Amino acid sequence: MSETLFVAFSTQKGGAGKTTLTVLMASYLHFVKGHNVAVIDCDFPQFSIKDMRERDLRNIERNPYLKKIAFEQFKKLKKRAYPILASRPEEAIDTAKRLLSAETPPDIIFFDLPGTINNVGVIQTIATMDYIFCPIAADRVVMESSLKFASILNDTLISTGKSNIKGLYLLWNMVDGREKTNLYSIYEAIAGELGLEIMKTFLPDSKRFRKEGSEDEEKSSFRSTVLPPDRILAKGSNIDKLAEEMLTLLKR
Repeated sequence: MSETLFVAFSTQKGGAGKTTLTVLMASYLHFVKGHNVAVIDCDFPQFSIKDMRERDLRNIERNPYLKKIAFEQFKKLKKRAYPILASRPEEAIDTAKRLLSAETPPDIIFFDLPGTINNVGVIQTIATMDYIFCPIAADRVVMESSLKFASILNDTLISTGKSNIKGLYLLWNMVDGREKTNLYSIYEAIAGELGLEIMKTFLPDSKRFRKEGSEDEEKSSFRSTVLPPDRILAKGSNIDKLAEEMLTLLKR
């Protein structure tokens, strides 16, 4: 069996989509691709993903439509929802050891890390990751912040061999339309000069990425910690392509 990989969508710019991407990829790889995953929510003190799990369970309990979907899924897959553990960033690796000591450790543990790298404990946790995916958007403020963040990791941790990081990849998120403008080419050139690699897959700017289940509507959810992304909503989202590219990079 392959050893458990530590993976994080990480950036120091809020609103870049790292928490949403963590949930989408964790759910897609767990429920659709058959990998066993776990999530450690380090977004202290709000713990966004842990709160999302509680909302998901509450909505399924109160919504007959979602309850039926969840029952049919469990009947088909015979697979429970992946575990989500809350942890302070500096204690995340100790929290992960609890998962690694299980009879069947996860194939992949996703870490939802805070953006700041001014904390020694956070830096030590980041340095323990196997792979880091940094969401970027064609916005000057977001790009400057993300490129600075990725460059610091690359120059101080990866290039120096002072970390466990095997790969750092930038990911275009919230792309406006299917055609990339010259702005994207300019930013990609800058990233290349900094020695940073950008993934081939990009994710479109779409409201579906914020669509969760509800207590009363008979509508499927796209972002959920207990259900895979709805197939109809997933069309054109590129999350299937992102998952395949990620698995290739992770050698899984």
